[in-house]
Amino acid sequence: MLAISKQELQINEEIRDREVLVIDADGSKKGVMSARDAQKLAFDQNLDLVKIAPQATPPVCRVMDYGKYCFEQQKREKEARKNQKVVEIKEIRMFSAIDTHDFETKVAQGKKFLQGGDKVKVSVRFRKRAIAHPELGAELLNRYKEAIGDIAVVDKPPKMEGRAYAMFMSPKQNKPEKSQKKQAAPAPVKQEEAKETT
Repeated sequence: MLAISKQELQINEEIRDREVLVIDADGSKKGVMSARDAQKLAFDQNLDLVKIAPQATPPVCRVMDYGKYCFEQQKREKEARKNQKVVEIKEIRMFSAIDTHDFETKVAQGKKFLQGGDKVKVSVRFRKRAIAHPELGAELLNRYKEAIGDIAVVDKPPKMEGRAYAMFMSPKQNKPEKSQKKQAAPAPVKQEEAKETT
């Protein structure tokens, strides 16, 4: 069915134009007629007259079941919302002086977020005088990128944001089918070779 913007739609008696171009319920053009005649045409079919193109000259009106149209629109919008995946940006915070165990924990946390389909903002914060050595933050983010690189890609490279160094990562789009096919292909050849040798 024809998609119409619901903003300021005029229907039936609200249409007061002297002349309108009418499209029937089956999509055929009925021609130009007065708004009153167009309404009568719609009412005779137990349907509504809806102005779908008010900016046209003359305005275009369509004969339709307006209640059914609104119901179908709501249903389509609800379906679209249901199918829409909301991608969140999760933040992982580290300090420039982080020990190995804490770093590994942050890597595991990042992998969990990325595997769940979310984007990740990884930031390295500097305490007090550590801000004088931003290269430590850059090194730490590069280490993080290497540790998580098998499942993630960098959207925005490391950059200073106030007292923190930050980068954005998103899940890598893997295509495992090709690699599986390559691994699976040699197997039948080995079985044939085994039969020949016996």
